Order: sequence, then structure tokens, then C-alpha cells
Amino acid sequence: MVFDIDMIKEVYAKMPGRIAKARQITGKPLTLSEKILYNHLWQGDATEAHERAKSYVDFAPDRVAMQDATAQMALLQFMQAGKVKAAVPSTVHCDHLIQARVGASTDLQESINKNNEVFNFLQSVSNKYGIGFWKPGAGIIHQVVLENYAFPGGMMIGTDSHTVNAGGLGMVAIGVGGADAVDVMAGMPWELKFPKLIGVRLIGEMNGWTSAKDVILKVAGILTAKGGTGAIVEYFGPGAISLSCTGKGTICNMGAEIGATTSTFGYDESMARYLRATGRADVADAANAVKEHLTADPEVYENPEQYFDEVIEINLSDLEPHLNGPFTPDLATPISQMAEAAEKNGWPTEVQVGLIGSCTNSSYEDIARSASIAAQAVEKNLKTKSKFTITPGSEQVRYTVERDGFIGTFEKMGASVFSNACGPCIGQWAREGDDKKEKNTIVHSFNRNFSKRADGNPNTYAFVGSPELVTAIAISGRLGFNPLTDTLTNENGEEVKLDPPKGDELPSKGFDVEDPGYLAPAADGSGISVVVKEGSERLELLEPFAAWNGENMMGAKLLIKAFGKCTTDHISMAGPWLRYRGHLDNISNNTLTGAINAYNQESNSVKSQLSGEYGEVPAVQREYKAAGIPTVVVGDSNYGEGSSREHAAMQPRHLGVAAVIVKSFARIHETNLKKQGMLGLTFANEADYDKIQEDDTFNFIDLKDFAPGKQLTIELVHKDGNKDEIKVNHTYNAQQIEWFRAGSALNLIKREQA
Repeated sequence: MVFDIDMIKEVYAKMPGRIAKARQITGKPLTLSEKILYNHLWQGDATEAHERAKSYVDFAPDRVAMQDATAQMALLQFMQAGKVKAAVPSTVHCDHLIQARVGASTDLQESINKNNEVFNFLQSVSNKYGIGFWKPGAGIIHQVVLENYAFPGGMMIGTDSHTVNAGGLGMVAIGVGGADAVDVMAGMPWELKFPKLIGVRLIGEMNGWTSAKDVILKVAGILTAKGGTGAIVEYFGPGAISLSCTGKGTICNMGAEIGATTSTFGYDESMARYLRATGRADVADAANAVKEHLTADPEVYENPEQYFDEVIEINLSDLEPHLNGPFTPDLATPISQMAEAAEKNGWPTEVQVGLIGSCTNSSYEDIARSASIAAQAVEKNLKTKSKFTITPGSEQVRYTVERDGFIGTFEKMGASVFSNACGPCIGQWAREGDDKKEKNTIVHSFNRNFSKRADGNPNTYAFVGSPELVTAIAISGRLGFNPLTDTLTNENGEEVKLDPPKGDELPSKGFDVEDPGYLAPAADGSGISVVVKEGSERLELLEPFAAWNGENMMGAKLLIKAFGKCTTDHISMAGPWLRYRGHLDNISNNTLTGAINAYNQESNSVKSQLSGEYGEVPAVQREYKAAGIPTVVVGDSNYGEGSSREHAAMQPRHLGVAAVIVKSFARIHETNLKKQGMLGLTFANEADYDKIQEDDTFNFIDLKDFAPGKQLTIELVHKDGNKDEIKVNHTYNAQQIEWFRAGSALNLIKREQA
């Protein structure tokens, strides 16, 4: 089925003229990223050259996608916007609320039983407002988008940081908070700071055990978890053309782990093959008609240093399989060095579980290559030493790989198949024995491996690798196992070696599925009612946040000074808390419970300046809120790294936190804070972080003069009466300051619609 073909053709019809105009205005050849961005300007034709990392620009994305955990809050906000229908094609995907515990069918039914209220709410809202709905079990949002909606040269936003997966089909696809989605669904312009551009030139060709996953694992090691912040990463070169479309998707997916705005590839034959294989020949034909505009101008790739802010080159012929981790996705180790690294760092070398699949690596090619390793284990009489699980990315992939015998192959090696959902990748894994908090190692083909991410155990050392490498390591049971060189002893006592993986890029018999899980919305939703049950613990209608009173903010207290890495998982944990994603007050009880207090090096333990006692972060903050006292959160570098979840901004806002002051922000979280009417500020002098004391009071003495480009001054009053004055920077433009004045961006939308 081809969705939205008329919209796609309209995008392509505008491309030649708009790109020519942008080329004229900028006076230079254009990268692919620039072509897509300039073709999606809200105003239409370009009238000025936008400055990278400085210019705030209004865009008109083609579509919006939302997963069930974030869609609840996004749609609760959209219901307040006064619209009768989403202004652009939009979809909801039920993939986050299914816990991996026993197996696919049992887990899916249990989720439906437990989350029926939420699923019914999402379906009814979708039906009312013209939004496509993908049922529980249909698949993970990013795989379903790649199979059905992504198209070369398009621009989309999604309420999940791994929306960037669609870059594998040549899109500029960007993860956002729900308030951004509301803007676009309400027919408003969507604002983004014009990104920097990082070019990654791929040469050579992969062979043997190396996969597309190893490209992004290598890039993550080079750029680190924040090296791509504020940038689009554009891959090009003969090596890029040699990759499959889904391999490109894997690379783009994990671009979120380097902080990139998004990543993308130019249109080529692999994308055309994938479009045709997934029933979208019309899209491939339309793309072929404008294919010169769906990649960079030739001069760009001939002399990339002239057109990108940074250029990296990777030779795929020399690239070695990698394992990244533990506890961060940018700690990259070639597999040949893992045994030595594990011994040096004291990492547990016995691998308890290997997990493959997820939105990052669940394509037909991924499963086929992994199944070829599993088949060898059976044929060579090897007993798998680790538990092993598979998480298919969509019902279409699952049905097809089962038809082609791969599921049976995995089951012969003792594997478990989980539901077509996020599962362990986002902490939705009821792992047996995880409550013991024992030190252990797992390997997986997911994208993130933060502490406690998969199973809630802070002592689980999680490493990220390709599905085929994870399969081999699970068979061996050893973290340092290198399938390129090492042998294994089979049940007969024989030394055997695993052959390199093999697998078709696309199914030779084509994709097949009985029920993909899609429900189209009503043509007219005016008669449909959306009901939120009074007293529900899962859903709660939103109350607008209070507008700024226009005065300087005096007497604010420190809630927490977070030490080290503080991701959105630390600010608003997932796992069991996903059940409250539609109830702001209930989920606020997990606010910052994972952050480490710099003063006692403990999590969820902060000092109340009202009582002098230590308490849980949400409880202490509720005391301040009840007393009408604003509070401040202080953090380190890349604060808010990770998921796009706007709850990490909405929860502190709801509880009365007024400002977040850090050394630096992750892009999405900074935007989410702004959207919710909070002050997101950075130390002008990072060393001032050390001046913050546990009993400090913050006086924002010139907030009345809040203006674009103007520093703010904060007076720190210490417990002993001494004072320090510090300067903080911000990136608010005039429009964003209006969000702050109104109390939130949504308040401003409602006011303008009135």
C-alpha cells in the first residue's frame, strides 16, 4: 500500500525550482541536507542564506509520527490546540507499552489487558483527528515508518529520538518533543536552528563479519556522544552506495547516540529496491524522476571539505566489527581488542544474554545474517552458552522471516522470540533475576546502553554490536570472543570455527503479511468523542502552565546539582513508569530520581532547605511547590542526552522547577524546556558549576530584561551569607521568549487561535 503519494509528488514538484533558488541565494553548490531543508522552508522559496548553527528557521515538515508512550502527552496537548484535524499526515504506533517477559503472543495479550485504557484513548484520538493508527503488535515505529512512510527527499518529525532512522531512505527525519509535533499537526511552522553539516565519506566495501552497524559504532567512537550535537550527518561515497537501504537506516538510527539532529544518505538503487520490495513502486518512480535533486550537487562530494563543517573518512574494507560500551554507546572497541579491554577494566566476561532486533537492527537482512550464524551453531553441534532473544521490528518482517524458516532456526538454538515492540531496548524487559542487582554482562544490537536502561540493574554491563556479532558472542558465551579468529569447542569436543554471516538484502519471495496492524481514521471525526475517565491513574487532561509574571525571579532554591551524565532516563525513567506517560502528576513522582546528587553521590536523595532533611527528589520538590518557592536544577555537560521524551521537561515544570542551568544541553531536551516555558541556561564560565553550594538561593536579578543574545545575571546567596554573581548564556530567540512569557508554547498557540 502506498500512503500519501499525492503529498510525495507535491514535494518532488517543488524541488527543482526551490533548490535552484536556494543555490542562487547561497551562491554555491548544495549538500543533500541543504536541498531538503531549503525545499521545506515554511515561507516557500529561499530569500536568504541561513547561517549554520545560528539562524533559527521555520520549516514545513511533510509528516509526523508518534509512539504510544510519547503520543499520549502529545495528543493531550493537541486536544487543547482547537483543531478539528491534523494538518499533515500523522500516525500513532503502539510499540512501547509491551513488556518482554515470556514470549510474543503471551506478552502482547498481557499488554493489551493492562494498557487497554491507553490504547483505546490513542485509537479514539487518532480516529477523531485524522491520524493513522498502528495497533499493538504491528511493530516498532521506526521500522514501520521505513516500510510505509519514509521517502527520499522528505522531511518528517517524530516524538522519539530514533525518528532519524528514516534517513536510511534519504529523509531529513528529526526527533522532537510532543509540543513540536503539536505545532506541525496544528498547521503551524516548526522551528529549528539551521544545523551544522558533518560529512562522512565511506570508501571501500564491507566484507566478512563487518556490517553497517559497525560504521555507526566507529563514528560514535570518533565523534563521542555529543560530537554531532546541532549537526546533520550526511553519508556519501562509493561505500555508502554499496550499503543496503536498511543498513543505511541502522547507521542513521544510531546517529541519535552522537547527538546529531539527524543523519541521511543520498538516493540510490538500494533505496529504489527497498521501495519496490515494500510495495511502493510509485514512490520509486516519482523519486527517479527527480533523482538529481535527491543527492548532493556533484561538486560537494568531489570537494567535501569546502562544503561541510567537518569531514570524516572511513574505509569499509578495513573496518573491523566493534562492540561499544558499557554504559555509554560511544565507547568503541574493535572486537580484536575486546578481550584485553575487558580484562583491563574488570568487565564481566561471561555473557548472560544476547539480544538482537529492535528498531535499529530488525530488517530482513539483519535477521537473515544472524540466522546463518544460528544455523551453523546447530549444524556444528555447538551448545549456545548465553540466553538469546529476538525482537522483530514489524509484523511484516516477523511474518516474512517466519515464512522463510529463520524463526525455526533460532528456536533450534534455544532462542526466545519477543513481540514486535521495543521491549528490552527501552527497559520493557521483565528479566528474571534482575532484582538481585548482580554484576553481569549482556550484548545486544540495540542503540543505547546507559546504566539500568535494559533491565533496571545498575550492575548490568551492556555492550552494543551488530546482530550477527551478538549471535556469535551469545553462542560462545564470552565477551571477548572474536569470531574472525577464535574457535569453539562443540558437544563432541571438536574445535570448530564460525563462518562469516550470509543473508539476502531483501526476501527473494518478497515481503508478506496477513495483518500489518493498520487502522485508518474516520473520514469525518466530528462525531467521535474522546473520553478520559475521571480518577484514572493512567490518563489526565492537562491544565495550562502559569504564565511568567514579568518580574525578576528571586529566592529560588537549589533542588539538585546533578553530577556527571544526566540523560533523559535519569530525569524521567522509562520501564515501569511508562504506564504513567499520559498522567503528568503521577509520572512526576519519578522526576530526577536517577540523577546523582553531587553532594552525597547518591541518587534520589536531596536536601530540603525547608526542613534541612534529606528526601526523595520529587517529594522535596513538592514541598517547595506547596510553599510557592521556585527551584533550580544544575547539571553537567550534554544534559538531557538520550530519548526525546518531553516528560523530562514537563515533569520538572509541573512540579515547580523554574530553571535548569548546565554546562551544555542535548539539542532536543533544550528545545523541550523552552517549549514548556522553562529557563534552559548554560554557564558562561563552566567553572561556575563548582560555585553552586547545596544550600544556595538563586536570584535572577535581570530577568525582566530577558532578550535574545543577552546574558542573564544570577546572584548566588550561600548559607553563610556570602554571595557570588555569575553570568549565564541562553539561545532563546524572540519567539521562544514569547513561549516563556506565555508559560509554554502551547499557551501561545491557544492564545493565537482564540
